[in-house]
Amino acid sequence: MSRQILVALAHPTLERSRVNAALARAAAKLPFVTLHDLYERYPTLDVDVAHEQALLLQHDVVVFQHPFYWYSVPPLLKQWQDLVLQLGWAYGPGGDKLHGKVTLNAVSTGGPADYYRRDGKNRFTVRELLAPWDQTAHLCGMRFLAPFVVHGSLRVSGEAAMAPHVARYEALLTALHEGRLALDEASAAAQLDDLQRFLRAEVRT
Repeated sequence: MSRQILVALAHPTLERSRVNAALARAAAKLPFVTLHDLYERYPTLDVDVAHEQALLLQHDVVVFQHPFYWYSVPPLLKQWQDLVLQLGWAYGPGGDKLHGKVTLNAVSTGGPADYYRRDGKNRFTVRELLAPWDQTAHLCGMRFLAPFVVHGSLRVSGEAAMAPHVARYEALLTALHEGRLALDEASAAAQLDDLQRFLRAEVRT
């Protein structure tokens, strides 16, 4: 199996980013990934729906890469969702264009991992806070996977500190492309942290 991957990047100030910029550069180098910078393409938030729908049709996996903004997504990504996922196209009668595609969120958080627990400062896991994206994927007939998360992004500084996160992101995207990610297990997990738990030795066709 060979899947083509769309990374829809939504970061309003990517020039000041450390984590998302490094992950985006790594993703862009992979030949099976299309890196799509939404804020670069739509600085006035005027989303080209036909273009976005065509991109979705051309790819098998859709990764929404973004920082966590108040436990949610940056405004352009919500705008994208509201406009692009149209009734009769993405869901509802005749809305089967995204059926069978795989999707996940690649998220950076300012707070450390222990904030995102039931007994932590933020009271919910990242997976729980992404419930609207989980349900949207379900409505559109897509397979929603646990999130890829880089916690404590404010404390990640320098190439050495970013290297393990970049390597994990590249490994995840490659496994998705090659069909080596165990989708059932990845769908049921809280987070794609220990990636080795979700990798298959053989390629699934």
